[in-house]
Order: sequence, then structure tokens, then C-alpha cells
Amino acid sequence: MTDFPQVGNAVICSFEVGPSALLLVEQCAMYEWAELRHFRYLLTILEKQGFRAAAEELRTAQPNLSVQARQFQENASVRLFRKMKGGRIRPTDTGVAFKVLARLLLETRDEVIDALIAIERGEIRSVRFGCTPLVEQGLFRTFCDLHKEILPICPVRPTHGDTAHLAEEIISGTVDAAFVTLPLCHPDLHIEELRRDRLVVCLRRDDPLAAKASLQATELQGNLAVLYHPQRHPDAHERLQELLRDAGVQLEDYSCASHPSEIQTLVKGGHGLALIREGTTLDEELTTRPIAGVDWTVDTALIYHKVRHPKTVPILVKRLMKHLSQNGKEMVKMVTNDQSTPVQAYVAKGKRPSRRATDGPIQMTLLGQKLKHQREIERGDTSELSPDK
Repeated sequence: MTDFPQVGNAVICSFEVGPSALLLVEQCAMYEWAELRHFRYLLTILEKQGFRAAAEELRTAQPNLSVQARQFQENASVRLFRKMKGGRIRPTDTGVAFKVLARLLLETRDEVIDALIAIERGEIRSVRFGCTPLVEQGLFRTFCDLHKEILPICPVRPTHGDTAHLAEEIISGTVDAAFVTLPLCHPDLHIEELRRDRLVVCLRRDDPLAAKASLQATELQGNLAVLYHPQRHPDAHERLQELLRDAGVQLEDYSCASHPSEIQTLVKGGHGLALIREGTTLDEELTTRPIAGVDWTVDTALIYHKVRHPKTVPILVKRLMKHLSQNGKEMVKMVTNDQSTPVQAYVAKGKRPSRRATDGPIQMTLLGQKLKHQREIERGDTSELSPDK
């Protein structure tokens, strides 16, 4: 037993603390001064383009608002806006970014509180999450596990089906959320596009084409003869036909499969080539090759009802995005798609970021694009800004 020095009735304990522990303590205390109200105040100032209008909106005194804004910028060592002639203000590049990030922060606050209230009221007794066969199953399992972390006593009921079928079940309330492949469009659905995986050719290892590092799209002509069943995802099949036609490939007779494993069985049996998601676990007799000159992707999205959904789902989406970015998965967006438009097709055509561009979290790349667009709007706005009076 260690004897500690004693001063009066007090025992002095001494412990050695490593650098990592000290760093953690410093990081935890680093931003204690920042409160949610500061973000709301500054966001309103930037949105209203002046202190007077912001003070009226927030129902607070203008001097108090000015003090809060100055202290926040000094503590963070940032400058969010510049005062122009006549007392006007204009956001800096940091200010433009602040508007996007502050909205995200305040939105997350609301979602967290909504989830806690729903849990307290016992509104989330069980959840049913769906997944289509073409979605990477590890993504689905991670989502289910993340929900168990938030609410361990809540049973998660997995269900599987096609995109259209799961969408109908979400609309009817049978399923709470589902992972699907795009395209999909419905006014009642919130569609959160999560990731894109390159579409590659699946072929036998002993196929002569396997000797090539990549294939030309024209080499699919007469060889692409194994497809996912058109009735399982009609919109995706139609889009695939369009892309093939654009590449000069006409579909001939082909075999159909209803599951990725069935596709591999048909390819292994010598029935032709197939297109599959890059990263799919392969039979040992099969291999894959990229298609040169095209950018076709399988696009995965999470869908749930815009109004009727477990309040834990929006928080789960953010946690899943963070998990994917930390594990180097390619994510395609961070901002929600409230218009529920088909952002990309099941096999989408368009430029895909280079590997170097996607080495880091992809959502930050796309956020940067959004910020750039926002800055262009700000700089192109010639309307009078509210004076700071």
C-alpha cells in the first residue's frame, strides 16, 4: 500500500498523467465558452445582414448582440463578417461557411431533443429497417448496430426486399427506414444519398478478357449476358440500357438473376459477363475489371418517411456518415435531399472524383462545393445590406 503525504487532515495524492490524457482534457475544455445561443445569434446576424434586424428577430438588445458576436469571434480567432460603408456587413469566407455549419449544428440539436422526447414517451418500442440485395450489407448492419447503441432495449427487425417494395412499405408505415439503390422519387420520402460504388465487370478468371487491366465499353457487346432482373428495379434497368446505348452497346439475349449471389453463379457457369458493385465479395473462380472511359456507379441511399419516422433515424444518419468517413468509405453528400429527387441513378453517369480527391472524408469535399456556391451567391448579391445602427 502506498503512503501519501499528509497535511493536517488532508491527504495529498500525486498521479502521473500522460501527454495523451492531458491533451484530451485540454480539448474537452477548449471550446467550453461556445454555446448554442452564440451560433443562433451569429447565424441570425449573417442571415439578416445586420445587427438591427437580427436584434429585432431575436428580441434582444442590439448592444448585447454586438458583445456576444465580438466575444465569439475573439475566442475562436475568426472573422465572420466585415463592416462596409454605411454600417453594412458582408460575410467573409469563414462567415459563409459558418452559416452552413451553424444551421447543421442547430438542426442536430433539434433532432437530438426530438429523439430524447420520443424515447422518454415510449414512442420507439421497436424499429423495422429494410435493405435491398444490391446494397452493401455491412452498411446495413452498421446502421442497425448504431441504433442499438442509442436504444439497447429497442428490438431491431431487419427486412429485405426490392427498392419499390420497401418504398411502399415505408409510405404505408410498415417499415421505418430502408437502404436502397437509386433511382427513386416520391414526394413523401426523405432520400439521403450515402455513397457511390463503381460498377465493374464480373467475369471468370480464365476468361481471355481477364488478361486485360481494364475493359473497353465496346467489349461488353455480345458478352454482357447476365443482368439483375428488370422487374426487381425497373427504373435502374431502364437507366442501365440508356448508359449502354450511349456507350455504343446494345443488349442482346441475357440471363436474369434476383440476387448478387445468383449473378455470380451464372457468370461462373459461363453464361456471360455481368456488372456488379466494386468491392463485392467474389467467388474464388471470378474476378472483376473496371470499364475504361466511363463512370458508372451503384448509388446507395437511406430512405424514410418525411413526417412519420422514428425520431432516432435522423441522428443515426449523421452517425453513419461519420462512421463511413472515419473508415474511408466514399460518401456523396452531407446535406439532406428534402426535395426527394433522384440524385443519381442505380448506375449513374457523371464524373467521379479522383482517388486523391476522395482520400479524405468525401462529405467535406461536397460541403466545400456547397460553400463555394454560397460564396458566389453572396458576392453576386448587390442588394443593400441592413446597416449596423
